[in-house]
Amino acid sequence: MDVPDATSTSLKASLGEFFGKHALSFMRLGGQGFDGASNMQGQFNGLKTLILNENKSAIYVHCFAHQLQLALVHVVKDIKEIASFFTSVSNIVNVVGVSCKRMDNLRNKQAAKVFMQLKSGELSSGKGLNREIGLKRPSDTRWGSHYGTLVNFIVIFSSVVEVLDEQMREGCWDSLFIDVSSFCEKHGIDVSQMEANFIHRGRSRRNAEETTNLHYYQVGFFYWCIDKQRIELDNRFDKTNTELLLCMACLNPSNSFSAFDVEKLIRLAEFYPNNFFEKEQMVLRNQLETYGIDMKSNNTFATLKGISSLATTMVECGKNITYDLVYRLIKLSLILQVSTATVERSFSVMNIVKNRLRNRMGDEWMNDCLVTYIKKKVFDTIDNESIMRHFQNMGKEHGRDRKKQL
Repeated sequence: MDVPDATSTSLKASLGEFFGKHALSFMRLGGQGFDGASNMQGQFNGLKTLILNENKSAIYVHCFAHQLQLALVHVVKDIKEIASFFTSVSNIVNVVGVSCKRMDNLRNKQAAKVFMQLKSGELSSGKGLNREIGLKRPSDTRWGSHYGTLVNFIVIFSSVVEVLDEQMREGCWDSLFIDVSSFCEKHGIDVSQMEANFIHRGRSRRNAEETTNLHYYQVGFFYWCIDKQRIELDNRFDKTNTELLLCMACLNPSNSFSAFDVEKLIRLAEFYPNNFFEKEQMVLRNQLETYGIDMKSNNTFATLKGISSLATTMVECGKNITYDLVYRLIKLSLILQVSTATVERSFSVMNIVKNRLRNRMGDEWMNDCLVTYIKKKVFDTIDNESIMRHFQNMGKEHGRDRKKQL
């Protein structure tokens, strides 16, 4: 879809033209999902607002993965100790990664360690296991990059050295401390005695408050970090999006529909006044009550794990007709775009498909190439012979059409 510029009005006009071409309408739009750019989510003139002016049910959801990453980055930069830690990690990654010789040395050492661990039985072999792990830099905009960096760093820590969630407050400290202690013991790093007094560095100790290492790391650092993270998450996720997600979660069939709640699902329907008229909302309550009893007593639905599998099974059993309004709720939940990760990957693929050697590629050809690349798992299931026969048949049909024209 071509757009003359990136302003919200131009984007909306292009979307309207695209919708009209495919016999679609903004009034049938179930939701909006994109990044947090001002032209997209601006409160007064953003694309989100322009669409909401036409359809109040097209609820905007800022990509949750993006918001989680922004919240994490904010906390990382705001807490001095964590910021210093990630700076050190980035420096190590830069020192190792900038040299091809060091990277080759790292690969060889890590491969040797994996071989020894496989030989001793410490690691198990199998398809997809023990793949080569590299070091990647944490990025503010690359989702999950901080976590991925730390995971890889922990796995190959010894090789690098040779080359050079309320539940969290209650239960995660002990497991975190055990993991850290085990890691330090494995790599010969001294662990402070938790009962000993904490030594304040960089300032006079005469007036410093006496605290134990346990209190400093658990209360003054760990709990403080968790609280900062919770505050930032509350600021990032607005009330509407949070309520919408909580209501959608009631459709989850896991654990024999343990999350099922009629009132919350009625509230979910109220978010979509264009899809549920007043009379239908009254009927919906009766349907939901019967639906809840039916689903919990039906063994066919007892082992389902997600909303998508629930929708599929309902169609197979004909329950989508029996509970048509409930099924409409399920469809609305499935089409709500809570993450733009798939779209972002598609944009990344464009740089691979339309490169310097293919810079004159037209839109239609590029779209065809993008489909085959993005859906390559589907195309991997189709053998080459079938594709060749398909094109041969197309040629024969084209030849017959030409003969008829002559």
